[in-house]
Order: sequence, then structure tokens, then C-alpha cells
Amino acid sequence: MRPLDIAFLMDPIGGINIHKDSTFAMLLEAQARGHRCHYLELADLSVRDGKAWGRLRPVTVKREPGAHYQLGEPAHRPLAEMDALLMRKDPPFDMDYIFASYLLEHAGTWVINDPVSLRNANEKLYALHFPELMPRTLVSRHIPQLREFLAEEGEVVVKPLYGRGGEGVFYLHTGDRNVGSILETVTGTGRHYVMAQRYIPAVRDGDKRILMVDGEPIAGALLRVPAADDFRGNMVAGASAQPAELTPRDREICARVGPRLRQDGLVFVGLDVIGGHLTEINVTSPTGVQEIDRFFKTNVCARLFDVIEARLS
Repeated sequence: MRPLDIAFLMDPIGGINIHKDSTFAMLLEAQARGHRCHYLELADLSVRDGKAWGRLRPVTVKREPGAHYQLGEPAHRPLAEMDALLMRKDPPFDMDYIFASYLLEHAGTWVINDPVSLRNANEKLYALHFPELMPRTLVSRHIPQLREFLAEEGEVVVKPLYGRGGEGVFYLHTGDRNVGSILETVTGTGRHYVMAQRYIPAVRDGDKRILMVDGEPIAGALLRVPAADDFRGNMVAGASAQPAELTPRDREICARVGPRLRQDGLVFVGLDVIGGHLTEINVTSPTGVQEIDRFFKTNVCARLFDVIEARLS
């Protein structure tokens, strides 16, 4: 395989945690294969005369805290000169992110994940294509309707459609005198849609992150077990990481979701599964690579770059 030119559009590289960051693992793998890596941030994107350009800097990385990267001189280059571009900007999924996806439509090269699908595949709502795999779910901004759903279920989790890392996610149960205030807060007094889902008690055993490469699951999964004083299975919310094998139900979920991911150009995706129920499909910079590699002695990024090289060969 000839050396490829691969651009990584990501958050500031100086601030990443090299022991956890999945993009850092991708850079290491690409570099180990002899590919030329180029670094840019969101502010480095532009479109001139219908063609996307980037302020690209050659980047080399090494697993050395405090000296983990070295950048070359920047150069404005058409993104079409790259063999592929990995869109690895972390959420929040705000208007700047959306506008960047529009610019990337003019890249003239393969963007991973597909920028149109990044816009269309909201990480909460995309799972609605598979209602039979999900817990009972309501998307609404109508507070009486949300109250009615809570009364039917007894316990629900309510989350904003644009959140990340468990931000703004609430557990509600009938009899809680804070219900009205919480629903007013998360909906902006009825101005914003939220997702309400039946609470799954199995979350106490962990929220399973399954990584998908080209529609196929990685062999092992990351189980994020909530802290004793929290219900959220998010690492940034204090959840602990444990290894987890894929169950037959997990594989059933992957088999149902995988073809749609391939159809939509979503090459690298993280599924969230709680108690055998699909809760979210993460397409914007999914994480968990390094934890899974440590637990299972795998190389997730090798699988990803096998797919990239095969497509570009």
C-alpha cells in the first residue's frame, strides 16, 4: 500500500489525554503504517470557489506525556489533495459543527464520517430508525405529554437532543416534586424537544459502548458503570470502565444497525446499549478505543485503517 495523505480534523492536540483519546490512537496507527498525517482544527477550514481548503500542518505523534506531538509548518492546501479526512471534532454539536459539515461536503475527498450523515444522524434521534431495539421512547417538547409518559412508565430518563457526556440528563420518577421544574428546565418551558426513555434498572450494571467499524462490531466492548451516587454511564460523569463481552442480543443489535451505517457512510460509530436495549448511536467522534484495546489486547484502529486502505487501494 502506498503512503496515504490523511487529514485529522480534531480538537486542539495539545489538550488531549493521550491515554484515553481515540483520535490519538488513530494518529499512532496511521503513522505506524507509514501514512502522512496532517492536522487541522475547525477554524482552519475554508471554501474558495466551491472547493474546500484547510490550513494543514504535518503532525507526528508519540506516546510521551508532555511531548506527544510535533507540528510542521502550516500550508493552505485544497482538501482534495488528501486521500481521506477523518472528522474527529468532539461535540458539542453546535452551529459551528453544522457549518463545518457543509464545508466538508466540498472536500473533494473521502470524509470519515460522511458529513451529510453527521448532520442527519443526531446521536439521540438516529436510533429511532430501530424502535424495536430501543426502550419505550417519547420525543416531545410538550410538558403535559412528558408528564403522561412518566405516569405510564413510573421511572424515565429525560435528555436534551444536543447534549454530550451526560450533560443535562435527568432521572425522574412519579412522586418526585421536582418533575415540573426539571421538565421546564430541559424543554426551555416547552421550546425545545427532549427525549424521554423508560428507565432501565440494568444501567446500574453499566452502559455498554460497542464500537462499529464499517458496520461490523469490534469483538470486545467497554462497560461504563455509573458511580454509586449517579445514574449516568458516562466517563466524564464519574462512571468507571470495565471490560464486557458481546452478548447474543448485542450482536443482534449490531446486525440490525450495521447495514444502515454502511448505507449512510458512517464508518466509525459507537453504539450505547443498556440491558439489551439500544439507547444511542454515536457518530461524532466516538470514543472508547484505548480502553477496549487495553482490556482485550486488540487494535481497534488497525481494523479502521484496514478498511480505509482497502477502500483507497
